[in-house]
Amino acid sequence: MKRNPREVREALEGQMLSPGASFSSRSKGRQRSEPECDIRTCYQRDVDRIMYCNTFRRLKDKTQVFLRPEGDHYRTRLTHTLEVSRISRTISRGLKLNEDLTEAIAFAHDFGHTPFGHAGERALDEILKDEGGFKHNEQGLRIVEQIERSGDGLNLTYETRDGILCHTGDIKPKTFEGNVVRIADRIAYVNHDLDDALRAGILNEADIPAEVIRFLGAKHSERVNTLVLDMIEESEKCGEITLSSPLTEVLNNFRSFMYENVYLNMKAKREESKVYGIVSELFRFYFQSPGELPEDYRRIAEQDGLQRAVSDYVSGMTDKYAVHVYEMLFIPEAWQVR
Repeated sequence: MKRNPREVREALEGQMLSPGASFSSRSKGRQRSEPECDIRTCYQRDVDRIMYCNTFRRLKDKTQVFLRPEGDHYRTRLTHTLEVSRISRTISRGLKLNEDLTEAIAFAHDFGHTPFGHAGERALDEILKDEGGFKHNEQGLRIVEQIERSGDGLNLTYETRDGILCHTGDIKPKTFEGNVVRIADRIAYVNHDLDDALRAGILNEADIPAEVIRFLGAKHSERVNTLVLDMIEESEKCGEITLSSPLTEVLNNFRSFMYENVYLNMKAKREESKVYGIVSELFRFYFQSPGELPEDYRRIAEQDGLQRAVSDYVSGMTDKYAVHVYEMLFIPEAWQVR
């Protein structure tokens, strides 16, 4: 009997991938069982479901680091996602892992981020502190399981959902592919955030730590390439996904430098106090006026409580839409005498 394209692909995975890779034919499955596609493997279907969903499109108007920057070349949450995907796939290819699973995790790893980046996340975390707080990785999992497709979720595979939840935090992903994305995320953001900080004048070339230049390189592409090659070589040697000890230390120091000089820099973050006002006022309005929530979120309120529904709605807004709604609700409209 002739095999369909999916079965051919699954057979090729058995020949081409390393023993530690996640084979499509051995997935632990989806939340709800469904017939297999004749063309695409389960992880390829995950990629498509993620890329075509509403949350993925909204990433283009969500902050990466700088709030509403003036300029066309600053990263957004979407461009960050694409950079993580490319770095992750390069590493996975070098290690003979499943690139489709890697791409699915990378594409959805930041789905749970709020408008205005980590400032918005801190605002919601404070608002919800008595309910366990707000964490973007947990919210990302909630989006793909319970919010997308009017509450049906995307019905992704176990391996993709595990990678989304565990791309940050104390618990590591169960798959090699998930661990690739976890480290690639950090490689991507410290390097491109440095690039944006230089563009914005927050930092100068002379501010870059000598250790970073000496061990990783003087240019963005050199630094990323050094880390990617080191990760492939060290992971092959150790049998686990990791950087070498020296470059792990350099990357951690690099990240600390970015926190001290960029992520918590008052010049870069001087608008953050306004974020707290916008997010908290939007939350208060919809909590006090639940009838103003869209129908899907009123359904969530009935199932999971009003606080959760309002958090889901506000956290899903783009920066631009959050500002628009805030202005519509709280800023008087201009009027003219005719």
